[in-house]
Amino acid sequence: MREELSRGRRYHEPRHPYRTEYARDRDRIIHARAFRRLEAKTQVFTTRYSDHFRNRLTHTLEVTQIARTVSAALGLNTELAEALALVHDIGHPPFGHAGERKLNELMEAYGAAFDHNLHALRIVEQFEHRYLEFTGLNLTFEVREGIIKHSRDYEPGACPELAEYFLDLRPPLEAQLINWVDEIAYNTADLDDAREAELLDFDLLRSTVPLFAQAYRQVDRAHPTAKEKLKFSEALKDVLNALASDLIETTATRAIHSGVGSVEEIRLWPQRIAGMSAQIFAESARLKQFLADNLYSNPVITEDRDRSVECLEHLFHFYLGKLDSMPPDHEQLALSIPRHIVVCDYIAGMTDQFLLKQYRDQFGISSFPSAAAR
Repeated sequence: MREELSRGRRYHEPRHPYRTEYARDRDRIIHARAFRRLEAKTQVFTTRYSDHFRNRLTHTLEVTQIARTVSAALGLNTELAEALALVHDIGHPPFGHAGERKLNELMEAYGAAFDHNLHALRIVEQFEHRYLEFTGLNLTFEVREGIIKHSRDYEPGACPELAEYFLDLRPPLEAQLINWVDEIAYNTADLDDAREAELLDFDLLRSTVPLFAQAYRQVDRAHPTAKEKLKFSEALKDVLNALASDLIETTATRAIHSGVGSVEEIRLWPQRIAGMSAQIFAESARLKQFLADNLYSNPVITEDRDRSVECLEHLFHFYLGKLDSMPPDHEQLALSIPRHIVVCDYIAGMTDQFLLKQYRDQFGISSFPSAAAR
């Protein structure tokens, strides 16, 4: 995606003397309040167990590093890829995907829904207030498009409010890559954090995930007397390299075989071009399934997560039913917008700790959900 072919910003701005348009988008995202809040939002593990675990911000930075590497190797626009990676999780509510599922469930009672990508678009279009001349960050079309289309395709007409984003067409390759590098980042990082938390069944991992087992065998043969922790890290690095390399090579091969020669031709192609080979995709799926079966369902994680999500639910109903329970600007907004939408937006913008503090302030320590109470 070449900068000079961009569909531009919603509000005209003069060009910057030193930075490209996508570099400006990247910088605006980094300086956004919503981006800073990612530091206090859970990835998988809370800081109750260690300060070394990834949070939503450090995960985002790892996704960005991989995105830059992959996009540079493919000769794509690295600044656009970096901006898309930095913004891809900015719409996540507290407590990760569990918080998102709960908010969506609560909104379904009102015939609505919650999706972190659509919420991210509203953040950069409406909720960030940093400029005198417009609301939001005034990002380029391609970054806004990538926010909602990097991880899914839409049925034409399914979301009429998003019609300007060509829902019947594919996004540029820079956006197509983001979902893949996101998965590479969290699959490998979650393994690393699981080992740090001493929740990883190492023998089961090697017997279940051939890609890791092969990488570990090679490291062990080359360094038989090395510390187990370092051999694990080296093998995990090799797994990440194998996944990223396959993504690069497969995407390049598909692009060449398709014969596409422009972004517009990529948009019109009947399916996405970015992706992994069938073999490596299957290996990545095994790793993902291993984590689902043996980490994400572990009581050490689920008990913390479920108690926190229960607090989220109680706060949602509290704000919904009690006038003047939210900050004045939110209460004012609720006079013109359905209250359940304002409540959902307010909660989605909270960090984990702020939400738990709000719960304690409203309901008291004694009412805080406990494992024993459940």
